[in-house]
Amino acid sequence: MPDHDRLDESDAIRVLTHGQLDIEGRLVEASNLAVVAVAQLDGLSLRCVYKPVSGERPLWDFPESTLSRREVAAYRISAAAGWNLVPTTVWRDDGPAGEGMCQRWIDVDEGVALIAVVPGGSCPTGWKRVIDAEGARGRPVTLVHADTPELRAMAVFDAVVNNADRKGGHVLIDASAKVFGIDHGVTFSADDKLRTVLWGWAGEPIDDALIASLEVLSDALAAPDAAGLRSLLHRDEITRTRERVDHLLADATFPYPGEGWPSLPWPAF
Repeated sequence: MPDHDRLDESDAIRVLTHGQLDIEGRLVEASNLAVVAVAQLDGLSLRCVYKPVSGERPLWDFPESTLSRREVAAYRISAAAGWNLVPTTVWRDDGPAGEGMCQRWIDVDEGVALIAVVPGGSCPTGWKRVIDAEGARGRPVTLVHADTPELRAMAVFDAVVNNADRKGGHVLIDASAKVFGIDHGVTFSADDKLRTVLWGWAGEPIDDALIASLEVLSDALAAPDAAGLRSLLHRDEITRTRERVDHLLADATFPYPGEGWPSLPWPAF
């Protein structure tokens, strides 16, 4: 059986980067080719998701064959800031279908949700209202999400990486109650594309701990390797990422939905 959570981060990176990938099956609901595999190296094994560049469908608003690299860049941003919201994600030069990204598999606790649709006008205690809408057969519903430090950090992370697709299903919780975000292929555009279900704090002050993490990230992005992004993103995309961090630090508030681009993903889950 794969070692799962027994591996620390450095071992996970080594196994995912250099281990032999044995394919278990395909994630059929993914919009691009994504397979579940087990990476094995030196007696260690880890279940993972492998997304080869060869399986990416071209998009009109993102450069071709860049989605896997953006997933790795999102992991490096999360790690550099100390948020650790993205499962260990590495770039592989080889694999059964060629180069691409490989990400640690998360065993999800299906009994817990941090984002939900509730009867219209209601909002559970300790949660944030996002938007009122119309559900099946025209019944009123409200999109809500929990008010937790992890989701607050994820909202700031999404603003930094300019996440164009933060669906409710892209927020995972494992058996130890750790929160993860996945599916970051449509990130880091030089154009404003933030589209997320995590709007509940719009306009509120960013708390001191998150400001401190943004300052750490700003320093990492100013380093020569730009937090490890130079091999993954275009120079203009890295520049815009630094500018988004600077703006968040200067404004010190959670962003509002923008104009000229849908602010909610569709579907929301």
